[in-house]
Amino acid sequence: MNAVGIDVSKGKSMVAIMRPFGEVVASPFEVTHTGSELSELANTLKSLHGETKVIMECTGSYYLPIAYDLHEAGLFVSAVHAKLIHDYGNNTIRRVKTDKVDSIKIANYGLSNWMELPQYWPEEDIRRMLKAYSRQYTKYMKLKIMLKNNFIALADQTFPGVNELFSSPPRKSDGHEKWMDFAFKFWHCECVCGLREKEFIERYRKWCKREGYNFSQAKAEDIYVSSLGHVCVVPMNDSSKQLVTLSINQINAVSESLAVVAREMKRLAELLPEYPVMSSFYGVGDILGPQIMAEVGDVIRFRSKASLVCFAGLEPPEYQSGKFESENRHISKTGSPHLRKALFQVMDCILKKSPQDDPIYQFLDRKRTEGKHYYSYMTAGCAKFLRMYYARVNEFIDKMAD
Repeated sequence: MNAVGIDVSKGKSMVAIMRPFGEVVASPFEVTHTGSELSELANTLKSLHGETKVIMECTGSYYLPIAYDLHEAGLFVSAVHAKLIHDYGNNTIRRVKTDKVDSIKIANYGLSNWMELPQYWPEEDIRRMLKAYSRQYTKYMKLKIMLKNNFIALADQTFPGVNELFSSPPRKSDGHEKWMDFAFKFWHCECVCGLREKEFIERYRKWCKREGYNFSQAKAEDIYVSSLGHVCVVPMNDSSKQLVTLSINQINAVSESLAVVAREMKRLAELLPEYPVMSSFYGVGDILGPQIMAEVGDVIRFRSKASLVCFAGLEPPEYQSGKFESENRHISKTGSPHLRKALFQVMDCILKKSPQDDPIYQFLDRKRTEGKHYYSYMTAGCAKFLRMYYARVNEFIDKMAD
């Protein structure tokens, strides 16, 4: 049997071929991720005598081109969690770290775990695109939060409390928030308190009609009162206006991108067979539901509910030594942090809305009543969500097959 260890990096990889008892079939050599070199590598591996398995680490998206190409060539490919490779065979006090050494280490790992190596299967195009959109949504959201915090700090110098005037959620069409569009028009508190009350109310009414927001006489009067009495350290001039408008334009640009990504995520998620199951869960919505589906992937690839919980890093591993056995165990967190974050947000929504007939809320409430720590029952709720999701999806698929 031939174990092909591939240490993957961006654009190129180091390949080593080993057989049992330390026999070196091919010393480590470099391969670039081009069609011609990958095709030549596949032909070389297929010409080897005996069974051949290709082993590599899951290194972000770098491993995908070589894993896909070798899989399509008919070779057995296994993409192993990087931590498993890292913890394997560290039986030396020398801290050597080179691509050649790593490729040999990966090949030896494959020989030691020959029968347990999981086979790599390419994801469907829809799932791959859904995951890409989900990750981009997370990055854009982080950027938006950073820009909003920056703008709020700036607005405290021009119109203190403007971010608290409205509680309207972002518009689904373009992602704009009412308080920011208001601040773009009335960028300084003197833009409001410098007018007579009736004059401001009329301008505010026309602005709401033009921008497509609901108008309320009582709200307009409340805004006028809120603008009075502030001490602004930034004067009302063109330079100040430029700072405010530039900040809001940046936020709105990111918000518009988020709205486009959110719509595409929902469209892609609706094409997958498990979408009706996910949408039946309380608290998932049009964002968190597709994000969880993107991170979980195809449920069929998991052998059991426990495997899915382990994939998310939510299982508390046992910790025991001699007479000591820990009763306060922590989750491993070795799985997908994006999945854990989305699940935690769903649990937070369920607790805030408190749907009495929802089984997950009943579970969370029972754990909370027992005196469990906040993070303890929230984590347990995330694990229960995944177990229920796994069972319902498999049941749904079985019904569709019948």
